[in-house]
Amino acid sequence: MKRFLSIAICLLLVVTLFSGCGYSYVELDLKGKYDRSLEGTVLNVYNWGEYISDGSDDMMNVNKEFQKLTGIKVNYSTFESNETMYSQIKGGGVSYDLIIPSDYMIERLKNENMLKKIDVKKLQNYKYIDSKYKGLFYDEKEEYSVPYNVGMVGIIYNGALIDEPRHSWDVLWDEEYRDMSLNFSNPRDGFMTAQMLLGQSVNTTNKADWDAALQKLKEGKDVLQSYVMDEIYGKLETGEAVIGPYYAGDYLFMKEINEDLEFFYPEEGTNIFVDAICVPKNAQNVKAAMMYIDFLLEPQVSLANAEYIGYASPNTAVIENPDYYYYQNKILYPDEKDMPKRVEYYHDIDPKIRNYYENLWIDLKLY
Repeated sequence: MKRFLSIAICLLLVVTLFSGCGYSYVELDLKGKYDRSLEGTVLNVYNWGEYISDGSDDMMNVNKEFQKLTGIKVNYSTFESNETMYSQIKGGGVSYDLIIPSDYMIERLKNENMLKKIDVKKLQNYKYIDSKYKGLFYDEKEEYSVPYNVGMVGIIYNGALIDEPRHSWDVLWDEEYRDMSLNFSNPRDGFMTAQMLLGQSVNTTNKADWDAALQKLKEGKDVLQSYVMDEIYGKLETGEAVIGPYYAGDYLFMKEINEDLEFFYPEEGTNIFVDAICVPKNAQNVKAAMMYIDFLLEPQVSLANAEYIGYASPNTAVIENPDYYYYQNKILYPDEKDMPKRVEYYHDIDPKIRNYYENLWIDLKLY
């Protein structure tokens, strides 16, 4: 599983076989049926970075396997936030056939009529999606999305550099970690850390709540080393910082680099999220997109993605597989008794409130 092993494997092959480290295709045990009727066409996929098994570490290259199977070329590009993805889709300058946003952004895209309907009855492998991730608030009729990954937000800390902290969001405000603590650099997650501490809903439409959360974040800004997203990897892995919030799946990979890193879910509660596959309104190759979605749901493919990405899977063929690398992992799949007392999804918020808190976030950054 350790990604850095791929370099050693490549070097070993070069030395022993005097050949390059080319990708070796997998013998797939497919449950669905696929054809080559769209051979030579292009499928434009827009996904998060590091969010699909790409052939490293001797693992499956999902896009290459799909292209070999169907003859469809996958033109794959990535984004770093839901908001970045939204701007690209809204701008209309680029046409994507398939995107993988998070729940609240799917709700927003749906509300703004920016998604095509997906007939899940035509997906041969939709049966593998766990029922508890079907019909959620952002797609109650299961018309616009297919679950891809599931996760929750927690706090990561370096157990070799600090004692086990209180299992609370308030550690991000603790003077003990001055200039060594981190927080999110995106407004929705950043505000969530204060809202959970204040006992607010992350979907509040009360401006006074957002004002209070802003004040709380301002109180802690001097303690922070910085606001980060993926930069948290390097900072925590090297000891440049000692504590900060991030997504549970990412923590598992960070721990492979630095075994001193530990993790907890704050007692006040946290955000739970589902990232799901959608087809934009202006998609050009819809039939190929449907074929690709079915392929992603294949048990063997879903397993490769789940092991590469490290997030919890909504696919029962993965969850119930004892050979799954993260089978019954208590961070990804905590027992009910170990769950935070409150977990809350982000919802699409009224545009006026969304603009309000986005402006507050700008205020925070300038403070």
